[in-house]
Amino acid sequence: MTRMADLKPQHFLWEMKGRVATIRLNRPERKNPLTFESYAELRDTFRALVYADDVDVVVFLPNGGNFSSGGDVHDIIGPLVRMDMKGLLAFTRMTGDFVKAMLGCGKPVISAVDGVAVGAGAIITMASDIRLATPAAKTAFLFAKVGLAGCDMGACAILPRIIGQGRAAELLYTGRSMSAEEGDRWGYYNRIVAAENLEAEALKLAQSIAEGPTFAHGITKTQLSQEWAMGVEQAIEAEAQAQAICMQTRDFERAYNAFVAKQKPVFGGD
Repeated sequence: MTRMADLKPQHFLWEMKGRVATIRLNRPERKNPLTFESYAELRDTFRALVYADDVDVVVFLPNGGNFSSGGDVHDIIGPLVRMDMKGLLAFTRMTGDFVKAMLGCGKPVISAVDGVAVGAGAIITMASDIRLATPAAKTAFLFAKVGLAGCDMGACAILPRIIGQGRAAELLYTGRSMSAEEGDRWGYYNRIVAAENLEAEALKLAQSIAEGPTFAHGITKTQLSQEWAMGVEQAIEAEAQAQAICMQTRDFERAYNAFVAKQKPVFGGD
């Protein structure tokens, strides 16, 4: 197994709070843009999380009042206009692999959004399982603003599942910002919290999830991702098999014994 407590990334901030890991992009003076290097390091980190036995939940946090301004104009967009097709496809596959790694990491991911979350920053929030935001959060899938299609890093597949086809289409065609109020009303954000409480609320939520049956949470995450591509009958069968696996865990037995003893179960993740 991988010990993520030993991780020392070069291109973002990583901190462990018990069994909750936090990530902050670390260029606050430029609203935390992503670079080729940070994309790749984040992708590799989420791939490693599949095998981590010391992390149960991951939380993306803002830095300096902003979440992320997306791909860096000078470090990414400038070089991209000079690349050939082979290089461009390698880049877009790499950024897509980052989203695949988030979806397949086996850990619930929470995004706590303040300020701007645009472009690839918005994609990170979209690929998270749960999203909290401050009233000042501005989320934009602004690919059309830079002459690109809205179908970036899975946006055309995932965003309509969260807010509906029509709303997603508007955001992807126009590239306009979705306000925190809209995001809350449309179901994009789970809730809006005051800026001064954002980090504490996100970590409190993460800790409550980490105290649950974490092996079973991993199964839930997998099924949430995979069942969109299944028919209802396939999904019911997949859930039957998944739940039978969970019924073999010690956490299931712990929950039963605690119920009988009229106590709160203490889960162990096994």
